Amino acid sequence: MKVELVHLADENSQLTLKTREKDTDRDRETEASCHLLEAEQEIVQCLLLQASTVLLTTHSPPSYSHWFTLSLSNSMTNDGSFLLGSEDVVNTRISLWWEQARAIVVVRFFKFLVALCLIMSVMYFVEVMYMGIVVAYVKLFKRKPEKVYKWEAMENDAECGSKSFPMVLVQIPMYNEKEVCEQSIAAACKISWPSNRIIIQVLDDSTDPASKVLRAPLTPPLKWVLSRKQELVRRECERWSREGVNITFEIRDNRNGYKAGALREGMKHSYVKQCDYIAIFDADFQPEPDFLHRTVPFLIHNPKLALVQGRWEFGNIPDTPSLILKFRFCYNISHGIITVNADQCMMTRLQEMSLSYHFTVEQQVGSSTFAFFGFNGTAGVWRISALNESGGWNDQTTVEDMDIAVRATLRGWKLLYIDDLKVKSELPCSFNALRSQQHRWTCGPANLFRKMAGQIIRSENVSLWKKLYMLYSFFFMRKVVAHILTFCFYCVILPATVLFPEVTVPKWAAFYLPALITLFIAIGKPRSVYLLAFWVLFENAMSMLRTKALVMGLFETGRVQEWVVTEKLGDGLKNKLIGQVPNEHQVRFRARVHFLELVLGVYLLFCGCYDIIYGKNKLYLYVYLLMQSAAFFVVGFGFVGK
Repeated sequence: MKVELVHLADENSQLTLKTREKDTDRDRETEASCHLLEAEQEIVQCLLLQASTVLLTTHSPPSYSHWFTLSLSNSMTNDGSFLLGSEDVVNTRISLWWEQARAIVVVRFFKFLVALCLIMSVMYFVEVMYMGIVVAYVKLFKRKPEKVYKWEAMENDAECGSKSFPMVLVQIPMYNEKEVCEQSIAAACKISWPSNRIIIQVLDDSTDPASKVLRAPLTPPLKWVLSRKQELVRRECERWSREGVNITFEIRDNRNGYKAGALREGMKHSYVKQCDYIAIFDADFQPEPDFLHRTVPFLIHNPKLALVQGRWEFGNIPDTPSLILKFRFCYNISHGIITVNADQCMMTRLQEMSLSYHFTVEQQVGSSTFAFFGFNGTAGVWRISALNESGGWNDQTTVEDMDIAVRATLRGWKLLYIDDLKVKSELPCSFNALRSQQHRWTCGPANLFRKMAGQIIRSENVSLWKKLYMLYSFFFMRKVVAHILTFCFYCVILPATVLFPEVTVPKWAAFYLPALITLFIAIGKPRSVYLLAFWVLFENAMSMLRTKALVMGLFETGRVQEWVVTEKLGDGLKNKLIGQVPNEHQVRFRARVHFLELVLGVYLLFCGCYDIIYGKNKLYLYVYLLMQSAAFFVVGFGFVGK
């Protein structure tokens, strides 16, 4: 009995010992949990204090701070502790991390971009003001080319007769341009020059698919239509040849080098060797009869001149309100009074503003200061010896005209631009045609800059100041910075400032400088001043296309060598009103939609609405954002042009 009692006592003592050990372990776990809870609360409070500091120092918008405070309050219990592991705490932590990343990385990055854009804005403004001063000097002191360079009118010599006139070759490159071939050939054949001292050379690279179908048996009407397309240019040349004009029709079996290849092949013919000068006109250009009489004397009396170029003209109708102007244009075009299309639609008016500024300011400044500018590929007369010495036509880029101008300048030749020598031409009235043209005009110069910058620096025939002008003003500022600034600053970074109130843009950069630059651009076409707002919105909407083309040209990627001939309508304009378009020029809706422009339109619309709801800056930026968003939607859906 005693033994059993001792045994039971031992068992009870062991159980008591185990119970005490379990209680001790439980107490330790409870104490550890309390310490962990206190540590977690200290961490959260520390993060809360840090986040509050971030919110105060970075001036976060009300939406962020309100949402952050609400998340914290929802994750707290009645005793002030936090519900660890809950979804609200996870969201709170994510918001804390975002606020830290936003303050340390995103905001600082945007501030850097804004500072960079401000520097580019000042640089571009200085460039524009410099060009304005030069143009004002030229106009004020009447520095016409006739006063700067020697010029004497051409007259028949009593003894030599017409032999005193130099031999001139007129080249007209064409490619599937049946709408304008007749009027361009006729204008070239009517140039006032001794018939035995001029050769008209028509270079036809047409690849009309109709010629491939002629072998199949066709009904007489269809066969006649297809044959007429194929032989139209040849027949026009034969008609003028029968009238005594010295005109030739040249074709080749490939399109290698595009326009540069055609001009290069045209120079290989034997009859070109007897020519001293060469005049070039694209298929939609119509020179006045006295064109050679106004240009060739400069080349004769100034042996260092390689090129004399005129300006493009698209129509000259007196200042008239837009509604009356539209009716007047319909009347004039239907009666054949004018043959150019500056007033066909809003898009052509806006193009006219940009090109008028280019010729009136940019081309004139380059010619007046350093005798250098980018040849526009047409409406110019070249000295053949200078052309050959510079290496001839080169197809390394899609801007063979600018390429030969740069290479001739590096050889020591001078270029002359005459602002009052106007040559009528046609503006693209199809938006897709305009996009193709703008892609080539942006991508080509950027690619040429990449390839020729080293040669310009190493050239020994060009002064240091001329090198600086070519590299900085001509290429870097006008062909690179202008496009980057327009797209990145006014279409991406400036709208983003409504999402990041910490990033501020000075009023002078956001409004004053752009306003002054825009008003100065209006000098090119004063009659279109009332369209300045539409011009700004349209140019910004086109900046995405130009910036993409710029990147392709600088890095030689994508469609860097793409050449699409600009669509022309020619005399077909006389047979329709403004709103009417031939079926062959209509574009399907799917082909008119441009996705990237629509995406940017949505982005600007979001920024505009956000600025209306949360914005506190008193700049009324949402007005610009909503208008620019509408412009991107119009361009994105292709509701531009004909």
